[in-house]
Amino acid sequence: MAKVITFLADGFEEIEALTPVDILRRGGIEVVTVSISGNKTVYGSHGINVEADAVFSEADIDSADMLFLPGGKKGTENLDNSEAVKAKIREFLAADKYVAAICAAPTVLGHMGVLEGKKATCYGGLEGQLTGAITSTDAVVVDGNIITSRGMGTSLDLALKLLEIFSDEESAKKMAAAVMRPC
Repeated sequence: MAKVITFLADGFEEIEALTPVDILRRGGIEVVTVSISGNKTVYGSHGINVEADAVFSEADIDSADMLFLPGGKKGTENLDNSEAVKAKIREFLAADKYVAAICAAPTVLGHMGVLEGKKATCYGGLEGQLTGAITSTDAVVVDGNIITSRGMGTSLDLALKLLEIFSDEESAKKMAAAVMRPC
């Protein structure tokens, strides 16, 4: 079974973090939420606090197939300031494992220089921080093992794309129908 690590930093955007966690878990993908602050309680940008499954120092990150970075202004700053997070990103990319980021979080990848010549997207107005990237305004952009998405409004699009990557297109379509069924 595929495994995804979702890094949670204080100030994370709740919908961007939890929508992919929810959809992937519904789809049978193991998702482990990992606090990078050292405390299991992580403070969301809109006052929704989340209890992470693990703290960074205790998590089995290396066994995962993907790292996922949710956005949120302060959350992204905290991710960008974490040398441990950036070291794991480098390791995953070097091992040809997936790294996904949404909203402001793709700027972490841009600041690291790992988007050079890659297609990527992010929250509108932050494209200048995607150093070396070929920017797009698509909801979700996949370029090799890097997946980026625009923001809160594209969280479900991203979640379904991640499910497709770890399952198949049919599973993603079934999930889309299940969660968007009219009442």
